[in-house]
Amino acid sequence: MADHLEASVTLPSDPASVSAARAYVVGTLAEWGLPVDTEVSDSIRLIISELATNAVQHTFGQSPTFTVDVELDRDEHLRIGVTDSHPRLPRRLPAAVQQDNGRGLVIIRWLTAECGGRLRIRPTREGGKTISIELPWTVPARPVTAAGQQEP
Repeated sequence: MADHLEASVTLPSDPASVSAARAYVVGTLAEWGLPVDTEVSDSIRLIISELATNAVQHTFGQSPTFTVDVELDRDEHLRIGVTDSHPRLPRRLPAAVQQDNGRGLVIIRWLTAECGGRLRIRPTREGGKTISIELPWTVPARPVTAAGQQEP
């Protein structure tokens, strides 16, 4: 595989874009060799869903679009970032039992750590922010079956 691969898509800040972002990332990673039926792929699917949902819901119309960037370096590090133009950085909310939202970053941080990665939040030069994850790139030699065993 190449030393560096990257892909990017810009989508409108609309709820329908969440599934489009998820499909884009999963499709790109499948092209790069990550089977769609692995635990890592499932975790990435949930992470991108949370990141895209946050970009749509928490920008309050101040970011008409968001961009999803996917990078693979030397078959070792996978980075996925979502950038919007809203200046407010996310803040951790107390997770009350009755609360319907506010747990997205907690979920992202937990799933990222479970996969051996890390979460970064940084402002952009243009005044927005990028929330990204970096994971070790681990592509199983063979897909895992529903029973948890590798196929021959």
